[in-house]
Amino acid sequence: MTLLRRAQKVGRTYLNPVPTEMSGPGLIFKLLPRLMFSKEERVPRYPPGPFRTDASIYATPPQSGLRVTWMGHSSSLVEMDGVRILIDPVWEQRASPFSWIGPSRFFAPPLTLDELPRIDAVLVSHDHYDHLSAGTVRRLSRLQPEARWVTSLEVGPILWRFGARGQQIAELDWTESVVIEGLDGASCEITSLPSRHFSGRSLSNRFTTLWAAFVLRGAATPNHRGHTIYYGADSGWWDGFAEIGAAYGPFDLTMLEIGAFNELWRQIHLGPDGAVRAFRALGEADREAGLLMPIHWGLFDLALHAWRQPMHRLLELAGEQRLKLWQPKPGAPTEVVAGVEVRSDWWR
Repeated sequence: MTLLRRAQKVGRTYLNPVPTEMSGPGLIFKLLPRLMFSKEERVPRYPPGPFRTDASIYATPPQSGLRVTWMGHSSSLVEMDGVRILIDPVWEQRASPFSWIGPSRFFAPPLTLDELPRIDAVLVSHDHYDHLSAGTVRRLSRLQPEARWVTSLEVGPILWRFGARGQQIAELDWTESVVIEGLDGASCEITSLPSRHFSGRSLSNRFTTLWAAFVLRGAATPNHRGHTIYYGADSGWWDGFAEIGAAYGPFDLTMLEIGAFNELWRQIHLGPDGAVRAFRALGEADREAGLLMPIHWGLFDLALHAWRQPMHRLLELAGEQRLKLWQPKPGAPTEVVAGVEVRSDWWR
């Protein structure tokens, strides 16, 4: 029986693709002593950067047909086969419902929203504050009025409330797809796939909107073959990764989360070890061209580990298992070339 199926609900509540236990109200009592007595450097002593994107680069298409600019955490600008897609953009200072409290950025955005090139689509995986930011949506809606918005079921009304227009919003159920058009006949198909996570912008509305991972598949052009990206968004480990790899792979780039991990919530976040396990299950670790891009780290303090720990651990695993990492510094528009590693020490 396939694990790749439409989302299921009980009443207003969406279900994970496999049974998943969520921490209840008692979690705070487990966390409080660790928060009070932790000696980990969870926030950098000295702000990294500054990082600065040369926006003039976007005037020239990528030679390889695929170029990605990682802005930090899970935000990336993907230029793929003539289509530009902005993924989970968060430009605010805090990943929080408040401007005065909550996880604060370790470094400023590498470029302003005004400096972004023309965007064909904005992809919002789910409604958590580190993936969907009200101020960013409001400003992007004004600056990029022609852009489509692609998101998960029932997240559309949130985007609409913040300024995105309804006729431009595509809400996808798991396994559903939408085609995004770029210039000169270019196109990219975005497919929503199950992930093991949760949703909600408050404790009272958990699971009432859908969460998802996505496959981005560019159409072939006269100059380039079509590229494919797997964007894992937020997810814990589950057996569906192997089926996703078989059905939608291989991938030119596999984006998997490594940060904000703790054993207390390992069912809904991968961490470095889980990311490597998922990369293997997807079939990418055994491919000469397989590239693992770590995301969901390096920008916000969302867990108890030292802020550098996820990358330290990932490098350790990559060395042991001979995995190829694709890890540019924030704000650097970087070409993706099959099997060619990119490693940056910006975080050191």
